[in-house]
Amino acid sequence: MFARTFQLTLLLLSPSAFAQEAGPAPALAPWKDELFALPATLTERDGGAYRIVNYQSTVAINQRDAIPERKVRDEYVSSEPLALQKDRRVKTKAGYVSHFTVGATEGVSIITLYIHGKGGNREQGVDDATFGGNFNRLKNLMVRNNGLYISPDFESFTGRGAKEIGGLILHYKSLSPNAKVIVAAGSAGGRILYQLARDREVAPHLSGLLFLGSFSDSGYMSSLAFQNRVPVYIGHGSADYISLVQNMENFYRALRERDPSYPTRMVRFETGTHGTPIRMTDWRETINWMLSAPR
Repeated sequence: MFARTFQLTLLLLSPSAFAQEAGPAPALAPWKDELFALPATLTERDGGAYRIVNYQSTVAINQRDAIPERKVRDEYVSSEPLALQKDRRVKTKAGYVSHFTVGATEGVSIITLYIHGKGGNREQGVDDATFGGNFNRLKNLMVRNNGLYISPDFESFTGRGAKEIGGLILHYKSLSPNAKVIVAAGSAGGRILYQLARDREVAPHLSGLLFLGSFSDSGYMSSLAFQNRVPVYIGHGSADYISLVQNMENFYRALRERDPSYPTRMVRFETGTHGTPIRMTDWRETINWMLSAPR
């Protein structure tokens, strides 16, 4: 019985299983939802679009990690996506870009890309052991739902770096023309999101932007992505001293004031710090909301 199950798993996760051309991106199927559910909501407003959740580091970290902030407990991860994880180098208009891919590289329904912050690299976004296993969950959600996950390196957070990421998106979008494109960024990586939002080539392909412990930019309201009503998710810790939560709350309010129906959500992790949203954001809940949000 175990051998048959193992063979079926390999079939489901093999690149050939994703070779067909993608149609509309379906909702992501559940995977370990109970383990990665958000903490209890303390308060909410705007019909649930803004939530303050009861994050407690002693619970969230000690519950998930065998070694706090270094190694997640085994039950939170699956090594199955490793068979489809490749370290690649692709030529774009901005030059060669090194990156990891997880999943098939053509004919997928959804492409999710993570942009690291200052001091990070492409390995951060595929590290299964850190951030409470949340990157491993994203990898599993992609390979189990006809998706592709990308974690790239780039030269800088402005100029060429944004062009490298934009070129990478255009490259993989050309291989999966019908795929939805979701881009998440941690900390300073959000600077690239704002540039992508204004890029006339890239912005039309965006289906969702996630700012995780990042920074605000009022210029977003004049971007093509805003005009296209690309869903925006903001995750932020209330005790983040690198990027103050008040700035991102002001950004959230500015989006809603400009357009009360604009698809935007914010989760404030009470007592959470700079890396908390990367650890705690519920990828499946957020991406499924983005895929279903009216445009």
